[in-house]
Amino acid sequence: MLALIAIAVLAIVAGVLIVAARKPEVFEVSRSATIRATPERIFALLADFREWGAWSPYEKKDPAMKRSFNGATSGVGAVYAFDGNGQVGSGELAIVEVEAPTKLAVTLDMTRPMACSNRITFTLAASEGGTLVTWRMQGSAPFIGKLMGTIFNMDRMVGRDFEQGLAALRQAAERPQLVAAAA
Repeated sequence: MLALIAIAVLAIVAGVLIVAARKPEVFEVSRSATIRATPERIFALLADFREWGAWSPYEKKDPAMKRSFNGATSGVGAVYAFDGNGQVGSGELAIVEVEAPTKLAVTLDMTRPMACSNRITFTLAASEGGTLVTWRMQGSAPFIGKLMGTIFNMDRMVGRDFEQGLAALRQAAERPQLVAAAA
């Protein structure tokens, strides 16, 4: 009886390893939402890391997270380093490409909980009812990442964060702006 159980367990482990090995070398997570605001208004919230506190879901996962901003205030060269709890981890974001107000590309270099480098891209396109914003993250998938993706649905886990972030971005962008009174 124990031999049959051991064979069954080995077969399951082998099956998981085979499925993981056959996964793509690159992963991608992407979500989109339409926001009733101009691309310029939304882009301003994306291109300045100091504005991410208003909408990023990761900011809410660890309000005590340590943050530092380096380089440019916004646009290419802006850098945001963070060190947070287990839900957030530790790493650095850097803006590497700007096509205002339609595209912003950011590198994400994580050091904890697991070292990885990913590319995040925000694209903004005029659409009926506002601006269609797409938040996309791509990166290489080494075997350990493929194995984790076999056990945990990374698209669903990260995608849920993106959905929450886009909803918060919608609230921040659609909030009426204060306009200084003319003197």
